[in-house]
Amino acid sequence: MFEDKAKVLLILPQQVLDRARVFVGEAMARLKRPVSLQMVLRALIDEGLKRERDRAIVANIEDQVRAVRELRSRPRRPATVSREPAAAARSSRRAR
Repeated sequence: MFEDKAKVLLILPQQVLDRARVFVGEAMARLKRPVSLQMVLRALIDEGLKRERDRAIVANIEDQVRAVRELRSRPRRPATVSREPAAAARSSRRAR
């Protein structure tokens, strides 16, 4: 089952992670065996990919695309200068 593995960093909203943890608890109660969060997330991703044309999945993807676009289109805050001018001058001299 795990011959062809790849590592992925997955950043999830806390609500999604909490719902997955609830699912872990339900699976453990039903199967009467230890179930990890990784097992549940792997199964949810696998089952979700089998339903590639599901309207709910496409709508979720669309919501995520909009959220990312909105975040990227916001103006960035100007960088604040935290160092004093004398400290900045000393550090630039060291770099030479």
